[in-house]
Amino acid sequence: MLNVEKAREDKVYGNDKLTPVITALGTGIGENFDITKLRYDKIVIMADADVDGSHIRTLLLTFFFRYMPELIETGHIYLAQPPLFRIAKGKQHFDVFTDEEKAAKIEELGGNVDVQRYKGLGEMDPEQLWETTLDPERRTFLRVTMEDAALADETFTILMGEEVEPRRKFIEDNAIYATDLDI
Repeated sequence: MLNVEKAREDKVYGNDKLTPVITALGTGIGENFDITKLRYDKIVIMADADVDGSHIRTLLLTFFFRYMPELIETGHIYLAQPPLFRIAKGKQHFDVFTDEEKAAKIEELGGNVDVQRYKGLGEMDPEQLWETTLDPERRTFLRVTMEDAALADETFTILMGEEVEPRRKFIEDNAIYATDLDI
């Protein structure tokens, strides 16, 4: 995914990951953006529930914030919320979205459970993907607001921008929250 924070508009148009999005939406970008040409009411960002998926969501939110902000302002951008784990005990199963929810559910069930970590959306079979992320009766979509996109943009600027000092400070301030490090 292209870091739009550092890219010129011609690079965005030429990017093999973003060009299909721009074409599918039909609105153009930047100064050429025209919301009346929008082909879809809901634009749903679906990414894995792990940190890599979070990074991709941030990149896409920054793209929409920088080049198509009216899509956010008018409530067209959503985030799908796939689960990170499936916990099974007997014939029952529960999908949970965070490590904290996993721990609470295991405790609630009294332990002795099977825990499956979803590797990612691409590794789910079609039934799992429907059941966990797409079924309108069970799915969770979050509408993105300008405040959400602005926060994602600020975070992206700190972590991927030119200045080192804000990135260092962010890492120092948030290092205590890091878990499951692969060192």
